[in-house]
Amino acid sequence: MEYTRVIQKIFRFENLHDVDLIVDALYKGGTKGNASDDPLGKILLCGNSGGFRPVGTIKDWMHKYIILYSSLKDLDWPDYIDEQTGQFIYYGDNKSPGHELHDTKKNGNRILRYYFEKVHKDDRGSVVPFFVFTKGNEGRDVIFKGLAVPGYSSIPQTEDLIAIWKSKGGKRFQNYKAIFTLLDIPVIKREWISDLLRGKPLTGNCPNEWVKWVEKGIYTPLKAEKTLFYRTKIEQLPEDKGGRNIIELIYEKYQDYPYGFEKCATEIVKLMDKNVIECINTRPWLDGGRDALGKYRIGSNDNFIEVDFAIEAKCYDLENSVRIKDTMRLISRLKYRQFGILVTTSYVHYQAYKEIIEDGHPVLIISAKDIVDILKNAGYKTMSEIKAWLEKI
Repeated sequence: MEYTRVIQKIFRFENLHDVDLIVDALYKGGTKGNASDDPLGKILLCGNSGGFRPVGTIKDWMHKYIILYSSLKDLDWPDYIDEQTGQFIYYGDNKSPGHELHDTKKNGNRILRYYFEKVHKDDRGSVVPFFVFTKGNEGRDVIFKGLAVPGYSSIPQTEDLIAIWKSKGGKRFQNYKAIFTLLDIPVIKREWISDLLRGKPLTGNCPNEWVKWVEKGIYTPLKAEKTLFYRTKIEQLPEDKGGRNIIELIYEKYQDYPYGFEKCATEIVKLMDKNVIECINTRPWLDGGRDALGKYRIGSNDNFIEVDFAIEAKCYDLENSVRIKDTMRLISRLKYRQFGILVTTSYVHYQAYKEIIEDGHPVLIISAKDIVDILKNAGYKTMSEIKAWLEKI
């Protein structure tokens, strides 16, 4: 088994005052164990907490630039970077009941509303750069993900900033879901950051992609095509004890009742994607090697096509992998223009996974970790909630 070692650029905490911003570089935090360890304050002279960290004053909208920080770990508000499209989904800061949509301490939602409105009015010259950072693996370390601008070329302006309702503790409230474009700018030079602090964004140090967007509204997203990738056992299994408990609950319920797990698998697939419009379990004695059949809709409500898919469900314990014999059962029975979905409470063995990817088989793998993530994203986070959900299947 071969792995390619990826060497990441790392900047030490003591050197952060004059560094450039390099996409996917790691910026180390301090070691004192308090707020002074925050690297973003040293790099960009911003505050040391919160998702929104504007530099400048909100009075008269005199911002120099804005830092958007995310851990990417909040399941209630799942910020997301699509590296293949350059799209960045970011949620606002009204994350608990009791406040109006724009009544937040950091003014994050007011910031979103103001700058998206400027874009919608073609006043891009009034929009400041948004620098996106995510949490590193240790302490207060951060990773620079790129320079973002409001909107995305293929997203209508009626949909790039929307207020969504959530419920918490029986109380309803609203928060923003914002769609940004990460521009194709690999390096932000320190000289341009200095220009921004002086209130001069369009200088000779300014990236060309930023100029094109400001002057002509041209989005040049940072797109990174994925290489062949096979998830390891660790990457397919739940990261924590809570996730493992969820999978063990499902396994114990269905380990001696495979047809029951087939029904569970179809419900998981439906929770995964709203474009799954039909998913029907086959009868055990007439399944033709497929545990369920479904239809996936592509297009709009008035103009769409439907693609058939088949499901294979494997209820295995966490240490018992799905192997080539199991995956080939699904692959060999896929019909022309049909794709497959393999759902397992375990993981797919490296060799079987590798064969699926390298041979280009149209098979989506939903492993134990994926099941946990799908359930949590659908609102089933506690053991009691998942037990209640299983009882309804």
